[in-house]
Amino acid sequence: MIEDFDVGSDWHVAAPYEFLARLRREAPVFWSEHLGAYVLTRHADVRAAYGDPRRFSSRGSLTISRSLTGETKEKLGEHGSFLSSFVANVDPPDHTRLRRSVSRAFTPRAVAALEQEFRRLNEDLLDRLIPRGRADFVADIGHEPSIKLTARFIGVPEADEAFVQSHVKDWFQLFLSPQPPDRQLELADSFLTYLDYVDRLVAERAKQPRDDFTSLMTSLIGDELTHREVVELISTILLGGNDTVPNQLGTTVLRLLREGCWPVPTARIANACEECMRIDGSALGSFRYAATDVTLHGVTIPAGSLVLLSIDSAAHDESVFPDPERFVIDRPNAAEHMVFGYGIHFCVGAALGRLQLRTALEVLGRRLPGLRLAPGRTAAYRKSIVGRGLTSLPVEW
Repeated sequence: MIEDFDVGSDWHVAAPYEFLARLRREAPVFWSEHLGAYVLTRHADVRAAYGDPRRFSSRGSLTISRSLTGETKEKLGEHGSFLSSFVANVDPPDHTRLRRSVSRAFTPRAVAALEQEFRRLNEDLLDRLIPRGRADFVADIGHEPSIKLTARFIGVPEADEAFVQSHVKDWFQLFLSPQPPDRQLELADSFLTYLDYVDRLVAERAKQPRDDFTSLMTSLIGDELTHREVVELISTILLGGNDTVPNQLGTTVLRLLREGCWPVPTARIANACEECMRIDGSALGSFRYAATDVTLHGVTIPAGSLVLLSIDSAAHDESVFPDPERFVIDRPNAAEHMVFGYGIHFCVGAALGRLQLRTALEVLGRRLPGLRLAPGRTAAYRKSIVGRGLTSLPVEW
């Protein structure tokens, strides 16, 4: 008997690999009562599902709020379906239109221009922290440069950065992490406040455009995008910069320290990032809906069923990554993980995310070559359905 997914347990995020390996061997298509969804666990099946929107639809896949109480849903009202028009939550042709618009801001030249700014933000932070000799990597090091870079890219004033970080954290918890009923209502209030803020930012840029992402997207309202689509695009990119990228940096540094690979030689940083994303990815999976009956490995997934594409399991598939639980800093196919998705839903910000990881490891390795885990202290993970992140990582140097 294979145990079920239990996103409230510590092992689900911190060390699910033995469980996932059993699924790949014994139940590659697995019905999870806990998730109310079928789960695809093998690399080939996950990749095929990503690339087949006619059978595995993205429409509505990010608006899954089955854990929300009726009272919480009533408070959220129309916003209970937040992200309903976000680019990762729709199928073609809407997806094609939205992705074309967003891609204008993520050209190779634009991404490269952000590198020096991100490097400076990391250097400035370390100038302040190094004399202390110790820190919590999550609270003190991993998040601030990414938060500030994303704020400047979007056009969030510096004075509002802490506000945005706090509320982004709340909306992640509301929609993507199990919460008790009373806490749901608190988070719903925070989320509505956050949406109002982004809505006002868009309205301000419509009147007075600047050289930022919000102004660029706002200029497309009416011709290519709707006001709601712009609000959701901005909100989700802020999530990436305030949460996803810093989380990946935290788990990456933890892995490198545990493996005795710190600091990473410059020539090996790029591949080290890929192997860390493979073995400890910040993305655990993506949901889809079966658009038709789908039969895989003798199991029929009925049309309309919710399906989790387990990125985490796919990244540890023995048929693709030999000895998958072993960290191999120069693994030749490490980049075949799907932390950034695959196919038409490959993350439009992937190049920027990779740039941030590489730059952070280069600066941190050079400035903190003696970085080490604090003795007697342990790393702690948050609970989540789809994302891996540390809540604490005490370090010294």
